[in-house]
Amino acid sequence: MSDEQPRTNNDQAGDDQPPGNGPENGGVEKKPSLFSKPLFWVILIGVVAVLVIGALLFWLNARQYESTDDAFIDAHIVRIAPTVAGTLKEVADVDNRHVEAGHLLAVIEASGTEAHVSEADANVKQAEAQFEQSRAQVTAAEAARDQAAAQARAPIATAAKAAQDLARYQALQRLDPTAIAGQQLDAARAQARSTAADAAAARRQIESAAAQIAVARRQVGAAQALVESRRAQVAQAKVTLGDNRLVAPVSGQVVNRQVNLGSYVGPGTQLMAIVPDHVWVTANFKETQLRRMRIGQPVTIKVDAYPDIQFKGHVDSVQRGAGQAFALLPPQNATGNYVKVVQRVPVRIEFDTKDGPDPRKYPLGPGMSVVPTVKVR
Repeated sequence: MSDEQPRTNNDQAGDDQPPGNGPENGGVEKKPSLFSKPLFWVILIGVVAVLVIGALLFWLNARQYESTDDAFIDAHIVRIAPTVAGTLKEVADVDNRHVEAGHLLAVIEASGTEAHVSEADANVKQAEAQFEQSRAQVTAAEAARDQAAAQARAPIATAAKAAQDLARYQALQRLDPTAIAGQQLDAARAQARSTAADAAAARRQIESAAAQIAVARRQVGAAQALVESRRAQVAQAKVTLGDNRLVAPVSGQVVNRQVNLGSYVGPGTQLMAIVPDHVWVTANFKETQLRRMRIGQPVTIKVDAYPDIQFKGHVDSVQRGAGQAFALLPPQNATGNYVKVVQRVPVRIEFDTKDGPDPRKYPLGPGMSVVPTVKVR
């Protein structure tokens, strides 16, 4: 018998395997997939949950605010311009400096204005002299009337006595025609007529003197009106003289000076401008951002020039109308090619100096860019 045994199929299959692939022969075992590990899914779910919660918290916080970068510092710029023409004989050296209201900025050469003031003062003195003269004429007229009244007492009394004598003679004649002679009665009549004429003349003198008083009083009124007119001319001349002196109407910083000493200026010529101390923010929000915006809501203001400083403010007002409605050429949408565009609405924001930095301590001026954030919830 032969020593060789028949080989089985398993042995043949084992012989067909390449050597060195099994663990028992030093081969590398195949690693399981990362997605098959439970720890991976736990970490992934945790990360996703954190991101979702963070996004939700960010959304809940962001929905409380409305912000825009279409905003800038605004102010009512005061432009200094004269109302008279002339040459500048004095210009204050206040470029980019702060001035208080009433500070002298420039002086225009008078060119005859002072002479007009002096002439007007002289006219006032002349009118006052005429007024005093008219008052004196009233006093003289009153004295003349009193004198005429005193002088009229005697003729009036004589006329009254003559009239009484004539009445007695006539009464006696009616009682007894022979009691009084006709010649005596004629003399009494003549005397009565003569004295009555004298009394009438005396009364006319009194009336004439009274009329002179009225005339003198009217002259006093006319003289007083003339004095007031001349004084008004003086005031006007002084106003014109005052127009030659240009002072700061408000407190603020002087900017954009355009003239120098000796420059000739005319009415309306801009000499310089003043940026007032009171400034605010004009923010152009989208109309879709105004849904929950209300007057008085707090605002955080970031100025591009001072990114590290956080100014505080509040919503002061919202303009009734989008900016395009006030343009020089408003859009005509009824032309058949209308395209809807979200409009911008100006919102005025005032600075709060109590709760935040004082903007007056920083050189903030019109046109500087800011980013306001309004808390709407």
